[in-house]
Amino acid sequence: MLDVRRMQVLRAVVTSGSVTAAAADLGYTPSAVSQQVAALEKEAGAALLERVGRGVRPTAAGRLLTEHAAGIGERVAEAEAALADLLAGRTGRLSVHYFATAGATLVAPALARLRRTHPGVRIELRLSDPADPLSAVKQGRADLATVVRPHGRPAPGVRLIHLLDDPYRAVLPRGHRLAAREVIDLAELADEPWVATEWPAGPCLETILDACATAGFTPHFAVQSEDCTTALGFVAAGLGISLVPRVALGPAGDAGTGNRNGTGTGVVVLPVRGPEPHRTIHAAVRETAPPQPALHTLLNALRETAAP
Repeated sequence: MLDVRRMQVLRAVVTSGSVTAAAADLGYTPSAVSQQVAALEKEAGAALLERVGRGVRPTAAGRLLTEHAAGIGERVAEAEAALADLLAGRTGRLSVHYFATAGATLVAPALARLRRTHPGVRIELRLSDPADPLSAVKQGRADLATVVRPHGRPAPGVRLIHLLDDPYRAVLPRGHRLAAREVIDLAELADEPWVATEWPAGPCLETILDACATAGFTPHFAVQSEDCTTALGFVAAGLGISLVPRVALGPAGDAGTGNRNGTGTGVVVLPVRGPEPHRTIHAAVRETAPPQPALHTLLNALRETAAP
């Protein structure tokens, strides 16, 4: 097998026209250059240089290897430049997994910030597996995932970065008997028909059930739904009430007191107390993942987006 470094030494000799000049260019001694060329000739099984006066010129075999050495040198330089761009975060790829209600409010604005500072980084977006949102991160199929996970619950092999505690709001049909309130005690909803935003199981449903248990009742889910948008439609139709995370409601969920206008879909959004349920949203990254400037920037962007 031909040694690539020795081929570059041969190229320096051919380009400069002498062993002495090549040695000066490379920072080697002339004897070291001669030894490298002799070793390459042994590997090639052919003479590569012939003497001409005080200099040397390549044989046919020497010209052939010199041409290939030039191509190898160019590719190595390209590889070095590409590697520098990757390590600096100017290029590369990030795979981001997210759950639906975090997409528009958290992930999209954070990715917009990332694009401004790292325009050459390619982003791959996927919905998380609701049954096991951390597996993609653990197995390296995702660089980052947004997850709902209680504080203090360990996740082996994964580092969790807290983004925000997302409170739930009561969502009622307009004209509901409690729609004029400024805030609702959760126990007042005990006898209402409920619309589920997650079914048959998941961390958001678990949060609602735990809060209702604290308030002394188990909600009766008259309507099953798998997403907040569909649930809002059922509530607007008067089929029940629901608890929906503030992040999923967008601007309508930011009301500190009763939101008389709701989300524009025929509902009223109100704060809840006694208790006020909330879900904890984290960004998850692999503990052993190598440093990536673009990933670091995305994490900071997610924190800044979540902060307000």
